[in-house]
Amino acid sequence: MTEHPTSHEGRQPLAARSQERTRPRQEAPATAVPQPSVPSAPTPASAQATVPSASPPLDPVGAARREGDRLRFVGAATRRIARGIDLDEIVLGLCRATVPTFSDAILVYLRDPLPVGDERPISPFVLRLRRTDRLRLTDEDSESTGGTAAVGIQLPESEAGRVPVLDPQTDVMPAAQLCEVSSGGALSEVLRGVRPVFGDSAAARAALPELLGDEMAVPGGRRAILAPLRGRRRVIGAAVFLRRPDRPAFEPNDLLVAAQLATHTALGIDKAVLYGREAYIADELQRTMLPEGLPQPTGVRLASRYLPAAETARVGGDWYDAIPLPGSRVALVVGDVMGHSMTSAAIMGQLRTTAQTLAGLDLPPQEVLHHLDEQAQRLGTDRMATCLYAVYDPVSHRITIANAGHPPPILLHLGGRAEVLRVPPGAPIGVGGVDFEAVELDAPAGATLLLYTDGLVESRLRDVWTGIEQLRERLAATAQLTGPDHSPPLEALCDDVLDVLGPGDRDDDIALLAARFDGIAPSDVAYWFLEPEDAAPGRARRLARRALSRWGLEELSDSVELLISEVVTNAVRYAERPVTLRLLRTDVLRCEVGDDSPQLPRQRRARDTDEGGRGLFLVNRLARRWGATRLSTGKVVWFEISTRP
Repeated sequence: MTEHPTSHEGRQPLAARSQERTRPRQEAPATAVPQPSVPSAPTPASAQATVPSASPPLDPVGAARREGDRLRFVGAATRRIARGIDLDEIVLGLCRATVPTFSDAILVYLRDPLPVGDERPISPFVLRLRRTDRLRLTDEDSESTGGTAAVGIQLPESEAGRVPVLDPQTDVMPAAQLCEVSSGGALSEVLRGVRPVFGDSAAARAALPELLGDEMAVPGGRRAILAPLRGRRRVIGAAVFLRRPDRPAFEPNDLLVAAQLATHTALGIDKAVLYGREAYIADELQRTMLPEGLPQPTGVRLASRYLPAAETARVGGDWYDAIPLPGSRVALVVGDVMGHSMTSAAIMGQLRTTAQTLAGLDLPPQEVLHHLDEQAQRLGTDRMATCLYAVYDPVSHRITIANAGHPPPILLHLGGRAEVLRVPPGAPIGVGGVDFEAVELDAPAGATLLLYTDGLVESRLRDVWTGIEQLRERLAATAQLTGPDHSPPLEALCDDVLDVLGPGDRDDDIALLAARFDGIAPSDVAYWFLEPEDAAPGRARRLARRALSRWGLEELSDSVELLISEVVTNAVRYAERPVTLRLLRTDVLRCEVGDDSPQLPRQRRARDTDEGGRGLFLVNRLARRWGATRLSTGKVVWFEISTRP
């Protein structure tokens, strides 16, 4: 039954009160949701004396008005809480909705760590103070209340005249930051009961000091409510609503209001935690499918960028890759799986893995796209993607490009001219039954090739071709700033390209891959054919010695001749056609030996009685790096030796 505090002057005679008990009670509407006894803004003490602290006992109009106020408050408060997406927004929504309308101060404790979904909470049960908020009082308000500190908090005498708004970083309530809920304790019993309780109840009098600590003074009477926050499966926290001693106390109907606020907040926190976990998993899934770093192939410099989509659609299917190929070549790949979902990210990972495998087979670009198309059809009938696959050869200064429905690349020349390359568009991957064409173009030294996904050039505000033209103009303007004889720094160029994005342009994720062609000068390349005969290793040593002498690398002759002799001897043993020998001088000395045998060499430990089997052991010990790659016509074994002491 609701208590209505009245002054002694306002008491009615006993007979009158007896007559009132015989009158029929006014029933509240069945659909009305109890609303809080909303306190007004801080009122001077002199003015409060003239205002009755409660409405007359039997005032149907006043009761209906209060019920309507409660209904509007809960509706507005729950909408404000529901607007939050992440955890902090939801807790902030609760604080801003209740202070000062429902309470003068609030403290929100949440479980640390918060359990996610069905996972079992970690023991012990610990509550951490997540956020606090309280009413701002002006100097006049503080003087009118006699300098009373808000919600019974003891402030130093020098601060008693003014109570500032709480800022969690600068003004902290003297409440405990951590609370370990002991099993079977008073706080545990209140949380297990789920229902909010008044601060003057026996259960709350024992539970509040355990939660808030002994330093915080809680106002007496019904000016505190302890409301457990229960999610879908378990209690995840608690909220404490406080009113100052000079304000009207909470009413019993306010317990129902606190229960609704606590329920909406707890369910919102549950959703936010689940959403945060799913977004984290999706983001990690996509980022782990992208390359951690780019290789450093000979004759080309690489830079890349990846930007997720807007917060509402972070997960996408864009990817990029750079794959070293035999003969110092490199494959440049950029693709975009249609859609924004975990499925798109998973399909992207499968297509990227397939492209890496096909690149290892050294297939032509059009054949790579053909096999990617078949793989997409095996994954499902609606698995669509666009892809651009290019192979750069630093020795011939040429690039071969095949396209599957992807935006065309842009080539930025050394003089500052930017052109959109004319590449056959092709059909997207997954359509099936189409042929892909490849085109071979010049890749002059100093030029920069830019591969990108449509998220960079297409949005709701512009079509794709308008965006491509704006991107081309931006590249040309950036190159002109560096002068005609210098190329813009690659990393800075990528950052500048992303500045072409305007407000509202982040509808899709963005993958960007930039390649600066340095090439290898013909004077730094030596190439020979060797007949597969016993004299081939000796001839290879003599040719290598002459090339090293011409390059001024005589100090490497002993090591290089030994390694070339071992690799050529192994190639001659299985080859039926001429063996190729190529030396490349860049920042390192690279040697490549090719033959027509598909069998790759494997390093093994030779026994003491074996006459052979130690060649690759020497290569592994003396070379900086080495490897073997299978080709459609055989294989290439290569090793690198540093030219610096």
